[in-house]
Amino acid sequence: MNEHVPAPGGGPRLADLRASPNALAQHYSRSDVANRLPLTGHSHQAWPDVAIEGQLAAFTDAAAELDGKWDRAAGKAEEVRDGYRALLGDPGGELALGASTHELVVRFLSGLDLCGRRRLVTTDGEFHTVRRQLDRLAEAGVEVVRVPAEPADTLAERLAAEVDGRASAVLVSAVLFETARIVPGLDGLAESCARWDVELLVDAYHALGVLEMPIHEQGLGAAWIVGGGYKYLQLGEGNCFLRLPGHADRFRPVVTGWFSEFSARSERPGAGEVVYGSGSARFAGATYDPTSHYRAASVFGFFREQGLTPAFLREVSLHQTGVLADAFDELALPPELVTRDRSRPRSDYAGFLALRCAEASAVRASLARYGVYTDHRGDYLRFGPAPYLSDRQLHDAMAALGEVLRVGRGTGGVTLPKSRGHG
Repeated sequence: MNEHVPAPGGGPRLADLRASPNALAQHYSRSDVANRLPLTGHSHQAWPDVAIEGQLAAFTDAAAELDGKWDRAAGKAEEVRDGYRALLGDPGGELALGASTHELVVRFLSGLDLCGRRRLVTTDGEFHTVRRQLDRLAEAGVEVVRVPAEPADTLAERLAAEVDGRASAVLVSAVLFETARIVPGLDGLAESCARWDVELLVDAYHALGVLEMPIHEQGLGAAWIVGGGYKYLQLGEGNCFLRLPGHADRFRPVVTGWFSEFSARSERPGAGEVVYGSGSARFAGATYDPTSHYRAASVFGFFREQGLTPAFLREVSLHQTGVLADAFDELALPPELVTRDRSRPRSDYAGFLALRCAEASAVRASLARYGVYTDHRGDYLRFGPAPYLSDRQLHDAMAALGEVLRVGRGTGGVTLPKSRGHG
């Protein structure tokens, strides 16, 4: 995107976001993002100030309407669905909502024919939501095939090779959570799944907000898509979704909430028969705290007002991760201490810079004491920028990494250098 052209919707330009202070930072005053170095954007970005307006509105409606609040809450839930539909390029999509991706994945799994088709195909690079649940299912006798996530270039093809008439579903991430590597070729995997009548569930959690994901253009119209807004979308907890493909109405999930009955009340079930609503109601849960949806609706509105479209956010993400990668390279640190994958261009990665670091946990802790907040997964140290950070903040955060590691080398371990401000 041209730095001198405003973002769609009249929001800030990329040049405005590069500047110090960042043009968006004023909208995050409660988190004071302009004066901190929060690089956990791939995990938990700061909430814009408008988020509290949504939370207060939830209380106001509950106080005024009591039990009648649910009609208003339903409207907020639909606004959340519309926000996700826009991100997925799926305006007519059916989306079930849930507090976590885990509860939605469990409902999905409970609708599969795991008695007749006992094989589930996945990767060894899935987030803990899928990993742990499939580990437990394997203990219970379900055959779980784990395909190595690396190399990512051939992952979809290798998953497709495991698909046959014994499989119920394939579960795979659009972006690998440890490395930020985008998994290519999911359209081909979708074709293989369709050929064998196998369900495909794509975890989009690490994609939405930093990567354009128009699912129909990408050949994923027949896939189940799961994700949420805790990370890049700044929606906070309790805002997850399961996008249902067109054939979802043939499923009867065993794990089912009574909200599914709302649209099925006119049906008279047979003896011992459980009835389901249609569309997203088929995978509905039960009573929940609607505050999260009020907050999310406010944040989705803020994104629209600021012109933070998927295309613009991708442009910002590529710029920021590029700044971090270049700043890291300029440190010229010994690769035995820390290194990054340079075999692929930055466009093959999503929203964070993953550094392979022998002492990732200790380095993360030292950086936090220094005022730089990152996180780690195994031996990967992850730097996750956000649209409200300036280029100067990104350079300062990476400079702190250099100081931490250089001081640590001289003392036989990672230690804390003298703190300094980032200006």
